[in-house]
Amino acid sequence: HLTCCITPGLHALTCPCFAVCCSGSGEDSLDRLLPPSGAPRRKSATSLSKTEPPLLRTGTRTIYTAGRPPWYDEHGAQSKEAFVIGLCGGSASGKTTVANKIIEALDVPWVVLLSMDSFYKVLSPEEQALAASNDYNFDHPGAFDFELLVATLRKLKQGKSVKIPVYDFTTHRRQKDWKNVYGASVIIFEGIMSFADKELLQLLDMKIFVDTDSDIRLVRRLRRDITERGRDIEGVIKQYNKFVKPAFEQYIEPTMRLADIVVPRGGGNMVAIDLIVQHVHSQLEERELSVRALLASAQQTQPLPQTLSVLESTPQVRGLHTIIRSKETSRDEFIFYSKRLMRLLIEHALTFLPSQSCVVQTPQGHEYEGRSYNGRGITGVSILRAGETMEPALRAVCKDVRIGKILIQTNLDSGEPELHYLRLPKDISEDHVILMDSTVSTGAAAMMAVRVLLDHEVQEDKIMLVSLLMAELGVHSVAYAFPKVKIITTAVDKSLDDNLHVIPGIGKQINTHTHYGSDSWSDEEDQEQPSY
Repeated sequence: HLTCCITPGLHALTCPCFAVCCSGSGEDSLDRLLPPSGAPRRKSATSLSKTEPPLLRTGTRTIYTAGRPPWYDEHGAQSKEAFVIGLCGGSASGKTTVANKIIEALDVPWVVLLSMDSFYKVLSPEEQALAASNDYNFDHPGAFDFELLVATLRKLKQGKSVKIPVYDFTTHRRQKDWKNVYGASVIIFEGIMSFADKELLQLLDMKIFVDTDSDIRLVRRLRRDITERGRDIEGVIKQYNKFVKPAFEQYIEPTMRLADIVVPRGGGNMVAIDLIVQHVHSQLEERELSVRALLASAQQTQPLPQTLSVLESTPQVRGLHTIIRSKETSRDEFIFYSKRLMRLLIEHALTFLPSQSCVVQTPQGHEYEGRSYNGRGITGVSILRAGETMEPALRAVCKDVRIGKILIQTNLDSGEPELHYLRLPKDISEDHVILMDSTVSTGAAAMMAVRVLLDHEVQEDKIMLVSLLMAELGVHSVAYAFPKVKIITTAVDKSLDDNLHVIPGIGKQINTHTHYGSDSWSDEEDQEQPSY
């Protein structure tokens, strides 16, 4: 708890912005509630200076240019969960306003706002008729799908990709298309029954109750339901008196005692919001990880893993390496011969896809016993920006291959990889995935990309990491963290320099011609846009 604001056992506190009330509980609905006693006391918050948000605004959207730091350890396992803030309060108490104020003041990327309104149960035809006449109680705990809600919030807290139902308040039905959400560092979960389930409460790291006068809540509900949800004033008042007000008194108000923080006056209480934000910042600071430093300092004395496959060093392959490694190689020659080597690498990688025997008829009427791909689909995923240069080689040998992209860049201050952007094809979880990057040094970016794929439920043994050149450290890091991932490259170099560049390496050409985009690699046959 915030020690400056919370004192167990007091009904009201002297602090002007926060309060805790120990009201009596309801009768039948609160049997699933956790007792408030015995909860661990949280550390007090520290102040943090506010900076301008790092935003990149385009014509259609706004993207945070600040990335998501690692949420896993050097073993590839998730080592920190998202910080979940639970916001509870009566209908139209200002929960969403408080949530948006917290998001604005937090000034950090990768914040998800999850509304309990998305998890109303699917109504039967009889319940649909009751809802149409304002006789269905949407303010009862039984109106919510707690099983789906808990499962979704737990997966999101664990860093997994989830699908959120979209509820239509006009038709009282879930829409066909659900919303995909992934990558939360902070989750703000708000709803009238946010504290009404034991399992749900256990997922909340901070519990906030928004306390607003009942008259104000009624006025807000009238305005919202009439203008936004197409209701008439008589129906809204009928529903309020019959369901909303009794439900607040029986089910919602008693849960105020479970809150860590009570915020009077809702979104207008900026003192309370500032203190909440300070506490969240302190919690995020405590969860920071240093994965790359651990990888770079690791002593890799084991032999190269069996999951590694290096393209046979034929005279042709050796000659291609000679050209692209030479500092005397021109830009055009570097691009041309790198493309040749990438094509050989992709062809080699495809030999590791599962296949099965099949028999076909030749035009001459004879049978031929051959092989065919034994899988649902193949998806290529580029680690931007350098991995994008390998896409033409993949498209040249895999017809209609789907392409995804993950942008990972190094934070110049911390030295850690950060996830900035991703776009993956739908239903990627059933595919074999070819993960592409031009070079792998410490393996930090490759590990983050693999972790993203695993969070989207791609099976580890269906991932192939394909890279033009790798350092031994990068090979060991990926193989140690993800022992089922197949690692495929044209060469493995021994060491890294002080700047974590591969030695002897390919030289600066790989940075000047791949790292800053693939425009210089394009020709007419490579102009085809990827399908998603």
